[in-house]
Amino acid sequence: MSNATVQPSANAAKSQRRLPPEANILLVLVGISLVFEILGWMTQGQSFLFSWQRLSIMILQVSVIGIISVGVTQVIITGGIDLSSGSVVGGVAMFAMSFAQVSTYARAVYPSLTDLPAIVPILLGLGFGAVVGFVNGWLIAFTKIPPFIATLGTMVTVRGFAKWYTKGQPVSFPTEGFASIGKGMMPVLIFIAVAIIFHIAMKYTRYGKFTYAIGANMQAARVSGINVERHLIKVYVVAAVLAALAGMVVAARGQTAQAGMGLAYELDAIAMAVIGGVSLSGGRGSIIGTAIGMVIFGVIISGFTFLRLDAYYQEMIKGVIIVAAVVADVHRQKKRVKKS
Repeated sequence: MSNATVQPSANAAKSQRRLPPEANILLVLVGISLVFEILGWMTQGQSFLFSWQRLSIMILQVSVIGIISVGVTQVIITGGIDLSSGSVVGGVAMFAMSFAQVSTYARAVYPSLTDLPAIVPILLGLGFGAVVGFVNGWLIAFTKIPPFIATLGTMVTVRGFAKWYTKGQPVSFPTEGFASIGKGMMPVLIFIAVAIIFHIAMKYTRYGKFTYAIGANMQAARVSGINVERHLIKVYVVAAVLAALAGMVVAARGQTAQAGMGLAYELDAIAMAVIGGVSLSGGRGSIIGTAIGMVIFGVIISGFTFLRLDAYYQEMIKGVIIVAAVVADVHRQKKRVKKS
């Protein structure tokens, strides 16, 4: 047998033994968790990991941003970015809550439209998100404005709408039906459902295949017959609708909506995706990886709080972690280019 035959076989066997990207991210999660566990015993004299109350609070805190990160992941895979997610959270929270108020509240935004079934404000909120997503997608697909600029403009516009809508006044007193989507562990269950649906969509449907193809090589995707412009609009609509869902969940959970809700949520969602292995250059990443990235993000924030680290230190370290994740992504891209 010649060396030429042996070498490809050896390379094939080596590639089969290689762990999937999600496994590597999972190892990072385990490592970070163990670090906080050791520091917990050393500084606090108690366990960090084996506290169901602490872990449930942690997952509950990050689940809302996790919903957003599922949509942001799909946008990044196309090679784009969405900076409007946090503003959509605030805008939809105000808009949907105004149609979900009880009749006993004397200062309802629409006194004649109170005590509506929960499905009405929910559908209105999702529709609001769909409109914002359509505007984002249309601007990016047909005017060729860079996604950063298009979604930055939308971010400012929607945040302005949220402040104008009730002249800066909060909207409170939702119906029991609307409030139920934010009660208990419901936000976590909603995130799990969203993650499962879009994991299947990205892995097994044409929607997912087209999304990856556009991110890997937009021109090649167009030549292969994919309607790139129409698909980009779909992806940005999905991302904005999920941000709208997150906005209604966070409003229902606090039973009030304020214009400042969702501030910087888009940055945390992007961070979760990048930590989870989604490549900012497009074409690579997975919903599972983003879900693990969400948990890593939650462990880091919860761990800092557990160790009683001051908030400004937390922000600085979080920024360093995000930059480190991006640097790691750039390094991975360079390695792939060299191998090819």
